[in-house]
Amino acid sequence: MSVWAVLGAQWGDEGKGKVVDFLAGRAKLVIRYQGGDNAGHTVINEFGNFGMHLIPSGIFNPKAYSLIGTGTVVNPVSLLKEMEQVRDAKVPMDKLIISNRAHLVMPYHVALDKAEEKYRAAISGKEKIGTTLRGIGPAYADKIARWGIQCGEILDWNQFTRRVKINLERANRILNHVYDEPELDYDEMMAAFEPACRAIAPFIADSYPLIRKALDENWDMILEGQLGVMRDVDWGTYPFVTSSNPIAGGACAGAGIPPQRIDQVIGVVKAYSTSVGEGPMPTELTDETGKMLRDLGGEYGVTTGRARRCGWIDLVALKFAAQLSGFSSIAITKLDVLDSFKEIKLCVAYDVTNPDGTKYRSDSVPASYLLAKAEPVYITMPGWQSSTTDAKKMEDLPREAREYLRKIEETIGTKIKLVSVGARREQTIFI
Repeated sequence: MSVWAVLGAQWGDEGKGKVVDFLAGRAKLVIRYQGGDNAGHTVINEFGNFGMHLIPSGIFNPKAYSLIGTGTVVNPVSLLKEMEQVRDAKVPMDKLIISNRAHLVMPYHVALDKAEEKYRAAISGKEKIGTTLRGIGPAYADKIARWGIQCGEILDWNQFTRRVKINLERANRILNHVYDEPELDYDEMMAAFEPACRAIAPFIADSYPLIRKALDENWDMILEGQLGVMRDVDWGTYPFVTSSNPIAGGACAGAGIPPQRIDQVIGVVKAYSTSVGEGPMPTELTDETGKMLRDLGGEYGVTTGRARRCGWIDLVALKFAAQLSGFSSIAITKLDVLDSFKEIKLCVAYDVTNPDGTKYRSDSVPASYLLAKAEPVYITMPGWQSSTTDAKKMEDLPREAREYLRKIEETIGTKIKLVSVGARREQTIFI
């Protein structure tokens, strides 16, 4: 396997958790390289059904180290709840590590997130980002502004509490004077926050020696991303994006892996498109077909429970993601959701309107202010209207399903390595 980066190729929620869980059986180290608890991975295996948010999906392989990497932001309260869920399933936790360089999501970050989104909504509904209100954006903002607190600082409690008091005073000034929101009380905040910090402290360590050992000894590794390319802070549908880099380049920085050591980049994509949150999504369907995709796919956010926006597969965005991150291959998930459709559409271009009113056809993703006015150009293919859930190899799939997958490969110029036809680990075709 060597070093494989597994990342979302759409707007997030593509089924990365299942793919990583499937591949992690052969890995010795799994690293979550960016993001926080603002998005979740659903994993279904012999241990149970799990909504993973921060812990790498490799935790279910007792032989693998699971590292919450330097590029992540960690809410100790959320992480502790997740750890308890995993521990209750009798899954060993002895190889879970939290990078001491990862940054903390503090309670005042959550308060700021809520205040900022409330302010955007008051200005105009169009300004809302659709954040999960988990404090991820403010935590990354503090990191970049050099106000952030690293996980390792928990291990020096006096230093940690000194930093927290300083930062809370600053955050309270913003909450009070900018957003006219109530301030947070230090003692009340720490009463709920300190126990979680103490509980995760034994798992915090310098991750770099482990990473170097893994590279020097050629361990099989998986770098696990969160959300998807279209939510990348630089290349996604800005400002309706996350605050980190889910693209393959972000894996190098967030995990601490040199670019030349990544052997495979696998983009995970649903057989159709979904998105949670605001922002342009050219293939979104608000009709009965969109509702049917949502119902059949169980498209509700793991973290928020919000209904996902659904639509036909967007091959323009997928090709953009493949080129931007240099996909070696892609993994198609939820092919079975399309089993009952008579016809299936694929977006192969956009008709884009410029600010001056002129129009042009594009086979690439424009900046988001133009993408917001883009209309999808579709081709239509026949559906297969038969079950794919028992397929074990490509030859078991209906001919129309194989042709659908072949069209995806041809359009984006990337081969398919894996096809998922159900939620369970064994419902996976590995090519």
